[in-house]
Amino acid sequence: MELNRLKVVLVERKRTGKWLAETLKKNEATVSRWCTNESQPSLETLFAIAKALRVDVRELLVSTK
Repeated sequence: MELNRLKVVLVERKRTGKWLAETLKKNEATVSRWCTNESQPSLETLFAIAKALRVDVRELLVSTK
């Protein structure tokens, strides 16, 4: 089940998982698992991702509508 749109937003922002991992001081494998929806970042981390990518945190989530 897809819960986040991180992979899509990274592409839209012309950023890589490696860049995000370095920016957040996280392991690249962890970021990769978030991008493939194998695991999810914590809410706190989701806000840090949104700030790093300069997007509203809601853009990182799959709509429930």
